Amino acid sequence: MTESTAEPTVLYAEHGSVALVTLNRPAALNSLSPAMHRALWAALDKAETNPAIRALVLTGAGRGFCAGADLNATDLAIPSGAAGRPDPGVAIENNFNPTTRRMQNLRMPCVAAVNGVAAGAGVSLALACDVTIAAPGARFIQAFSKIGLIPDAGSSWFMPQRLGLARAMALAMTGDALGAPQAKEWGLIWDVADDCLAASLAYAQRLADMPTLALVATRHLLRESTARTLNQQLDKERDTQSAMGKTNDYVEGVTAFREKRPARFSGS
Repeated sequence: MTESTAEPTVLYAEHGSVALVTLNRPAALNSLSPAMHRALWAALDKAETNPAIRALVLTGAGRGFCAGADLNATDLAIPSGAAGRPDPGVAIENNFNPTTRRMQNLRMPCVAAVNGVAAGAGVSLALACDVTIAAPGARFIQAFSKIGLIPDAGSSWFMPQRLGLARAMALAMTGDALGAPQAKEWGLIWDVADDCLAASLAYAQRLADMPTLALVATRHLLRESTARTLNQQLDKERDTQSAMGKTNDYVEGVTAFREKRPARFSGS
């Protein structure tokens, strides 16, 4: 599928202190081409360089969230006649891994509004966000085994973390679809909402009103906890808490508590 020159493949909008980033190749279920990765990075850059933006929502246009890699893209397409097959690892290194790392290291909380199917690396993209809210009809599909590949872009890490090894293994090997209600029940996602975009924007606004630095520090503490012993985690909590004690939001939070009023956090 060739990129359309008529309309951007990634849309960016601001709703007060919340940025909305929309994957915009609906005819291709928002499958990711190399150019689309770069358009996504540019949208994330735009959000991160605006100090007024304190939370971000990622969603898809049309009936899908993201169908993963665009297998028709030049870095993955296998030409007829079979000489010189592409190396999928190159596409992972140049495109998908940087995207997952960018999502994990945003300076603000991120919410995925999964409006439809998330397949392959589309699952990874949704789970790379801090909170995932899906439409009732959304489905999560580890589609890699269907084309002779393995879960990538973080799925082999995210899935066992969220689901446990038994469920992650079965889903990854079979490529069976997991519906949104069961994904919530199993702990893969946070919630299911009829209007997942409205729910995600509201949730992101709630996060945007909170102490941004503390939320992002919490993200890193929780995600990295499995790589540490308890004693190491206690030390990391101590050091992070010391850093949070130097923020303006900590001063405001304690002051508001003492004055029995709602805190007015600035994200600094």
